[in-house]
Amino acid sequence: MKKEVLLYPRERRYLAEVGKQIRLARMRRRISCDLCAERAKISRATLWKIEKGDPSVSMGAYLSVLFALRLEKDILLLAREDQMGHEMQDKRLLLGIR
Repeated sequence: MKKEVLLYPRERRYLAEVGKQIRLARMRRRISCDLCAERAKISRATLWKIEKGDPSVSMGAYLSVLFALRLEKDILLLAREDQMGHEMQDKRLLLGIR
């Protein structure tokens, strides 16, 4: 039984944008859907879902496609600039809370 992932509209838009960026990266490299899916070891249908921003696709599948496109380092940029976390940490440090 397929488990539906519930996302807010804003989250869906972001995921759709990620899918669009992955699709454009594939197209700029002139890699076909079939070849990209083969390199990523996923089905063409899963690649299609990724490029549409389907929330039911696993992070592992997204990562496999990024590796297939040689964009794997992009995943390391997630949450790298954590301004809110740094501000919270600094506030705790200034108050002497550990």
